[in-house]
Parts: sequence; structure tokens; C-alpha cells
Amino acid sequence: MSNQQQSLLIERIVGHTAVISMNNPPANTWTAQSLQELKHKVLALNENKDVYALVITGEGQKFFSAGADLKLFADGDKQNAAEMARYFGEAFESLSAFRGVSIAAINGYAMGGGLEVALACDLRICEEQAQLALPEATVGLLPCAGGTQNLTALVGEGWAKRMILCGERITAAKAEQIGLVEEVVEQGNAFNAAMGLAEKVANQSPSSVKACKTLVQAGRTMPRADALPLERQLFVELFDTEDQAEGVNAFLNKRKANWKNG
Repeated sequence: MSNQQQSLLIERIVGHTAVISMNNPPANTWTAQSLQELKHKVLALNENKDVYALVITGEGQKFFSAGADLKLFADGDKQNAAEMARYFGEAFESLSAFRGVSIAAINGYAMGGGLEVALACDLRICEEQAQLALPEATVGLLPCAGGTQNLTALVGEGWAKRMILCGERITAAKAEQIGLVEEVVEQGNAFNAAMGLAEKVANQSPSSVKACKTLVQAGRTMPRADALPLERQLFVELFDTEDQAEGVNAFLNKRKANWKNG
């Protein structure tokens, strides 16, 4: 990316939590630039051992993100479509693979690729006025950034089909009811709630969190007969980390653990 390009993502670190804010008004739409930015920021955060959690939110009060700007696809250019699909996939798959805990603070409308970035996170906190949808089929497209797979994994085939095949837009309350989001908060409170959850992550061993996240997500595709031996394998491998001895000894000595993340 050119140094002259203005960043469409705002990043800062608060304690052990990285914060990424989508900043492309008025609707925080995704572009090729911002998708590549997200991928590179997440990969860099993976290398920062002081970062245990990531909160992603949208600037402004109305939109979390409205997804891609449809003007990008108005000319029917297949090569452009292929490039954008690749950028979306690489960005959101990098987010799903983030070694820590990622939390979406959904502070407004989350539509299309805007909902898909939230689906790529580990957890979702949603403000009561927000609405969520995957309306791509309404304009002759489909969710191409994990939406069909991640939504189904969270809410089951029935509700995934209602949202994707019927274009059904749902409220925050309905999203919580069907398991799409873990918590609904009052307007203006999603970010603080997400940061509070991220602070809880800092109490956990980063090495353990990474291993546990690997196991939970493996359950989506790995047979149980393979996942259970992997669980035991990763348990033993934790004894190669500094965090394992630190955690046990901190508990036995009734003190706060000083994680090394290594």
C-alpha cells in the first residue's frame, strides 16, 4: 500500500488488548486496501506477545460495517470479483486464525461483509439497536468471506438459510436468541463490554488460550475420534511452555500469574 493512502483501519493497544476500528465513512465499507490492511495488522499482532485479545468495531454511531461497496461489482468484471473475493477470504481467515481471542463490538448495522467480519471473530457483543443481515443474494451475489460456513456453524442450517436464502434481516435480540451473538447491550456500550471481556482473557494463559481455541475450532471439521486424541496431545505439549509452570505455581502460591506467552 502506498504511504499516501489514508488508513481505513484505526489501530491502538490498550493493556494486552489490540483495538481495530473500521473507519471508512459513512458506512465503514470494505475496500481492497482495508482488507489487505486487516490481514497485515492481524499477522503483525500474532507476533506481538504482549497482545492477548483483539476487539474490532466500527467508527461512528450508525454502522459497524455495511460490507463491500456494491459499486465495485457494478461492471460485472470477473477478474475484479476474483481479486476482491481473495482479499476478503485472506483477511477474514487471518482474523479467524488470530492466536488470541477476537471480539466483535457490533455498534450498528452489520451487513454482508460487515457481518462476515464479526462471524470471523471468536465472540460477538451487539448493541440493542443493531441489525444484522447477509443480503448478498438480493443483488445476485453470495457471501464469499466465510459467511455461509461460519453462520451455519453458529446458528444451524435453518437460520442460516433464512438469513441467506430469504434475505432475512434480524434484530440484535433475535441474534442473541439464535446464538449469532453472545450478548446484547444498550446503545453505545458494545465497545466497553467487549473491552471488559478482553480483560478477562488477560487472566488466562495465552498458551492455553491458543491451544483451546485450536481445539474448539477443529470441532467444526474434525471427527470427534480425531479431536479427542488431539486434545490430550496439546495438553501434554503445554508442559513445554513457560506459562504452564507459571500458572500452576501462581495458583499454589496464591498470587497473580505473570504470563510469558512462550
